Amino acid sequence: MQMSFALEAEGAGIARAREAAADFLMQMQAAHGVAVPAHVREVTQLVVSELVTNARKYAPGPVLLQVRVAAAGVEVVVWDSDPVLPVARATDALRVGQHGLEIVTALTQSLAAERVPVGKRVSARIANTGTEDDACGDR
Repeated sequence: MQMSFALEAEGAGIARAREAAADFLMQMQAAHGVAVPAHVREVTQLVVSELVTNARKYAPGPVLLQVRVAAAGVEVVVWDSDPVLPVARATDALRVGQHGLEIVTALTQSLAAERVPVGKRVSARIANTGTEDDACGDR
């Protein structure tokens, strides 16, 4: 099960992307009985926010977000038009900003980036850990 969300070339849309991902995960539970624990939903929203922010900051064109749900967890995929692959910077507690990929790497099971014919695709997998009770409501 998956959803796709396109962001226009103009305008931020980061909050809308985050909301679309959260709504999709809630719908999976309500409509299909797929339990996604609250902390997995929260991590998914943070990952969406960080990856879409990077795409909006560095890519000149539209951005496509895709969120997939499987038994093992949630996959967030972001496509953009910039072929330059992102690289997490070395950890530096004194650096202000530019910690997005560090955060995503720390919170996800895997993070991968690859060039595609028109830009790049960045994918992150969030493990579906937790209990079903945790999936029933927000914290």
